[in-house]
Amino acid sequence: MSDEQYKRNSIESKPSLKDPVFNRGCCKFKGEPAPGQSLLNHSGCKMHEFNWMKDFEGAETPNPLIAEVRFKNDHKDFFTYPEELDLHEGDLVAVEAAIGHDIGIVTLTGELAVRQMKRKKFRTPLEEMKKVYRRARQNDVEKWLSAIALEDSTLYRTRTIAENLGLEMKLNDIEYQGDKTKAIFYYTADGRVDFRELIKKLAEEFHVRVEMRQIGVRQESAKLGGIGSCGRELCCASWISDFQSVTTNVARIQQLSPNPQKLAGQCGKLKCCLNYEYEAYVEALKDFSDPNIVLKFKNGDAIHQKNDVFKGIMWYSYTTDKSNIMAIPVGKVKEIIEKNKKGEIPEKLEDYAVTKEQHTNTNEGYSEKDLRKMSD
Repeated sequence: MSDEQYKRNSIESKPSLKDPVFNRGCCKFKGEPAPGQSLLNHSGCKMHEFNWMKDFEGAETPNPLIAEVRFKNDHKDFFTYPEELDLHEGDLVAVEAAIGHDIGIVTLTGELAVRQMKRKKFRTPLEEMKKVYRRARQNDVEKWLSAIALEDSTLYRTRTIAENLGLEMKLNDIEYQGDKTKAIFYYTADGRVDFRELIKKLAEEFHVRVEMRQIGVRQESAKLGGIGSCGRELCCASWISDFQSVTTNVARIQQLSPNPQKLAGQCGKLKCCLNYEYEAYVEALKDFSDPNIVLKFKNGDAIHQKNDVFKGIMWYSYTTDKSNIMAIPVGKVKEIIEKNKKGEIPEKLEDYAVTKEQHTNTNEGYSEKDLRKMSD
């Protein structure tokens, strides 16, 4: 985008309170509000909360009052506010920032906000917490909207500037502060980046204080969004806000093929959804016998090959013929192990098999090292 195009977009993109629909993440701005009416309909937001303790008679009123406030649908913070404000979920508020003020959306108030602080291990003392200044006035909202309208054009222009400077980095997102005095530039990079010259140029170009913030590839996918291999919107973009570690052991426990092309998400790391059923598999496998135990038969020893957790079956093969594997129910496997402990040697593995399978052992050229590169 050229300088002339950027300036023209900046002038033309000035929304007001009378705009019928305004998107901020999944939120919709509803226009000129009536007294007491919420400015936003945010029930479909990624970080929307339901305050189930709102009308609970046993809920205590915290002192001082605490509010959880959301910014750009991907991060939150906690603030104190005076009793006379009487905040509710969905209110637009002006909150304290390092310099100036920011505009956010209230997601929780009351005792549940305090419980959320404890769950997230929020350690800032109450007297040092930032404050909610006021409900956002009309001029606050108009300035906030005009700042947001600049984010896309600023992002495109910044990418051009970074490319001209030869910087090995990828700009992913930009977030303007509500008072239009500061902008956070989110980027990813493989190595260390010297962006001192970039900051100078950005400050001259956009007339704001610049903060460069590096994020990981998972956070990048969450910001950019996309469709997963399951055909649905990426979990990180639609609802996940706390990223849990995904290791190679998770895939191994679920008997998944060690193929990076199938196990990796769009971020290049192991898919977050591998964690969803991990605990269920761990619990189910407690009923299975130790796979390291060798079953002894008169026809030869049999070793474990794989499990079918849902059917309760363990697959074994003779050590002399690993290509022919046989399905043995878990109960039968335990019975064979008990007989071996007593010194009894059954005739053959086939007597206990419910089905047989011709198996070709291929590792598809992938090793444990390949999977470790994708794990956290």
